[in-house]
Amino acid sequence: MRAGENLPPKDTPLGYWSVVSIGVGGMVGGGIFAVLGLSVQLAQGGAPVAFAIAGVVAIITAYSYARLSVTFPTKGGTVEFLNQAFGSGIFTGGLNVLLWISYIVMLSLYARAFGSYGATFFPEALQPMGKHILITAVVALFTVLNVLGAKKVGESEKYIVAVKITILMVFLGVGLRAMTNQQVQLPDPGGSLSIIAGGMIIFLAYEGFELIANTAENVRNPAKILPRAYYVSVAFVIALYVLIALVAVQNLPVKDIVAAKDYALAEAAKPFLGNSGFTMIAIAALLSTGSAINATLYGAARVSYVIAKEGELPEKLEEKTWNRPLEGLFITAGITLLIANLLDLSRIAIMGSAGFLLIFAAVNAANARLSLMTKSRKWISVMAAVICLAALAVLIRQQSMTSPQELWVLVIMVGAAFLIESIYRKVTGRTIKPLYKNK
Repeated sequence: MRAGENLPPKDTPLGYWSVVSIGVGGMVGGGIFAVLGLSVQLAQGGAPVAFAIAGVVAIITAYSYARLSVTFPTKGGTVEFLNQAFGSGIFTGGLNVLLWISYIVMLSLYARAFGSYGATFFPEALQPMGKHILITAVVALFTVLNVLGAKKVGESEKYIVAVKITILMVFLGVGLRAMTNQQVQLPDPGGSLSIIAGGMIIFLAYEGFELIANTAENVRNPAKILPRAYYVSVAFVIALYVLIALVAVQNLPVKDIVAAKDYALAEAAKPFLGNSGFTMIAIAALLSTGSAINATLYGAARVSYVIAKEGELPEKLEEKTWNRPLEGLFITAGITLLIANLLDLSRIAIMGSAGFLLIFAAVNAANARLSLMTKSRKWISVMAAVICLAALAVLIRQQSMTSPQELWVLVIMVGAAFLIESIYRKVTGRTIKPLYKNK
């Protein structure tokens, strides 16, 4: 489920478990199917620790989101928090454009994963071409569905999430029993740096918890429900990811996981579930990434685009509103096709993780600045902002040592966000308007 998607009317408030499911569904939207191999490639047998480290960054950031969501319960989410703390200047506007670009990167990751898992059903000789055909086809399909009206597809998301979690639980249940007793070997040399970098390159697999912020005004008792929902959803996903990584590295040699990097989770199921397990995980990946593409196109990416273009959200987030006009959908889909087809999985993951680490650092700084208003412990948010920036620094350092050319992609992404905001603001004169009015 994505921001603005299928939220109930205000007279039908969301309860605790509904909010938790939004957080879990946002995080386990398809990322784990795509990024497991990347984490193992960097962290080797330390991949479970890498997922845990990334989870720590997510859960301390959840503190800032929880306090800000209770104080500013609006559908504006992340952008609203930045606006309240830093005003409507270039900084807030540029970060909003970066958020939109980061959602596009997430779409590209999902599309790339869909193509990679789907191509495994093709004859080996046709798999490289088949992957790009499937990438293009799935983005085009859900773009058309969104034009026609994707409400029914969006409503099926909760069932897809249930199927996906069930399959992952089967993977864990059988895989944990089948685990060998071999000692996990950590990467060497520079093991610690590689493990942290392995966690940061897949950090985007945790970003979905921030979607809870967009539901805040629809929650029955925000002060009571939102903080618990943030912490429980992130904690559950941390445990899920760590166990999945543990099962993978204990049941399949690291070199085999890395060789199957784009579809590593399915390959990791073969030792204890056989070919049927590979097929089961691949089908789950197709369902999960397909639904995530639809949900992101339908909701979050266009929400961020509309704020970037108009400076504010319309009063009603109805399907007919989003379909009039359609340029946000088409621009988002078009850029997604380019990134997913032209960049490899590693570059896409670096872009997405770096983008969200920057945005989360800014949200933590926002809560620190508004700590009196949000009734927060300022030091926690300051520490969280520093940790986000330190994690980003580790990711950049690791990439500068292994693939320095990939850093240009990150520089271009961040630079483009603030350049677009600066030029558009000068041409149109628009500013980012707050939704929540302080009383």
